[in-house]
Amino acid sequence: MRQPVIFCDFDGTVTEKDNIIAIMNEFGPEGWDGLKEAVLNRTISIREGVGKMFSLLPVTSKKEIVEFAVRNARIRHGFQEFLDYASKEGIPVYIVSGGIDFFIEPIIQQFGPIDGVYCNSSDFSGKTIKIEWPNSCDDQCSNDCGCCKPSIMRKLEQTGAYKIVIGDSVTDLEAAKKADFVLARDYLKDKCEEWEIPHRPFETFYDCIEALKTETGVKG
Repeated sequence: MRQPVIFCDFDGTVTEKDNIIAIMNEFGPEGWDGLKEAVLNRTISIREGVGKMFSLLPVTSKKEIVEFAVRNARIRHGFQEFLDYASKEGIPVYIVSGGIDFFIEPIIQQFGPIDGVYCNSSDFSGKTIKIEWPNSCDDQCSNDCGCCKPSIMRKLEQTGAYKIVIGDSVTDLEAAKKADFVLARDYLKDKCEEWEIPHRPFETFYDCIEALKTETGVKG
């Protein structure tokens, strides 16, 4: 078996709900959901949509938004046990997220070990929240992803690695195409079925542990 490497989404995967959507539902002005629909319909890029969403929020709301995000985030069952299992078996776990550093970091800091967290960053020096893109697309991707998961995978993967992607949404589609195996739920599960990408559905990270044991042949 080739060396497994795990690339795991955050919003809607590690957490039970999408934190960006929750934040915008709570703090966004009327009409913001048009941007959400445009991203989901792929009529605008993820980068453009997320950037415009957060530009609707004043920087003065930062403390309130962070407190809301931490209080609102429900971690999917079995996440810490999943990290423990991967660590014991020597399987690197990277969090790759289209979410934003200012709410991901306070939510995830109590969990580990995690080999790296890759997400978008934020600038609060203006009047509204500006999103920055330290993980933009490389020269092999032209989708204007924002946080480009395939580019991160190419940067991190070792030659011959067995790439496992865990995710749920439109932001995970391109990563799923590059994976050897996908653990999928919701929108991503439907797309994996449609495109015949090797996958297994999951609801909790206990399901992911069992799938890893089956896929990697490591019984734990």
